[in-house]
Amino acid sequence: MLDAIRLFLAVAELGNLSKVAKLYALSVSSVSRKIDALEAELGFQLFHRTSRMVLLTDSGAEFLPRARLILQELDEAKMAMSALNADPQGLLTVTAPSIFGRIHLAPAVMSFLRRYPLMEIDVNVSDEVLDLSVHRVDVAIRIGKLPDSDLIATQLAPFQRLVCASPEYLEKYGMPATPADLLKHNCLTIKGKQTTVPGLWSFAGVNRNQPLAVRGSFSSNDINFLLQAALDGIGVVHLASWLVSDAIVKGQLVCLFSDVPATPAKIQPGIHAVRMPGRSHAAKAQLFIAHLRAAFGEPAYWDKAITDTRKATAHL
Repeated sequence: MLDAIRLFLAVAELGNLSKVAKLYALSVSSVSRKIDALEAELGFQLFHRTSRMVLLTDSGAEFLPRARLILQELDEAKMAMSALNADPQGLLTVTAPSIFGRIHLAPAVMSFLRRYPLMEIDVNVSDEVLDLSVHRVDVAIRIGKLPDSDLIATQLAPFQRLVCASPEYLEKYGMPATPADLLKHNCLTIKGKQTTVPGLWSFAGVNRNQPLAVRGSFSSNDINFLLQAALDGIGVVHLASWLVSDAIVKGQLVCLFSDVPATPAKIQPGIHAVRMPGRSHAAKAQLFIAHLRAAFGEPAYWDKAITDTRKATAHL
């Protein structure tokens, strides 16, 4: 199929079967058969063919950038495999959200540098979503649901939010039995984002999968501030598992509704590493991303720690 895709790209560019046949030292009938086989495999027509010209169909035009990406990925994979057989070296630029970067990316970067001492890493931690082409970024860590783009995305870990409160808060105000009970509790909210962040205060099968209209005495645009308020017993939070896992393991926070999916099934956010196709640092970027996946683990070590804590608590 890869040969047929290469021929498809050549025909799309040259608009002529004879020119492509001459370019690849094939007969016109051989080129035509390979295009026919590709169309049969895909299940749609790629070209309108006449005696004088060959034009892309609407389906062919839509498939064109995807076909280019397939071959780019193959070339980059070959480069990455070659890099594995040598000592990788040179500079790699990385960006990540600030709190996630400090907690989870930093240890992974340090272990990567110990493993590959000839590499250099330049990390920019910022909650601003940087344009990779403008800022010359090789790898960006993105959290949440990715928008459609030409970037190549690799999921590092699933993303889930957990409802948590301190033991002191629960002793004073009681344990909510269901997510709907949160309407009676002091919920600490992310300022201005209650209805714009997918999955925030939403639960499968609750309130028609729509966010609950929770309220509380404190809100902030900084999730670390919300975490600290929860640790101090001010109220209930709905925060990422990667942020609250350490506090849950230490017993500083209690995870609520562990038997209720915290996010409706239609919302599938994740923690991804994204990169631009065709960059000269592609092999090093792929090596770094593979290292991140291994360092985070499957399941991610923060989620595994929470699961292990739940199991240990259940046996008490």
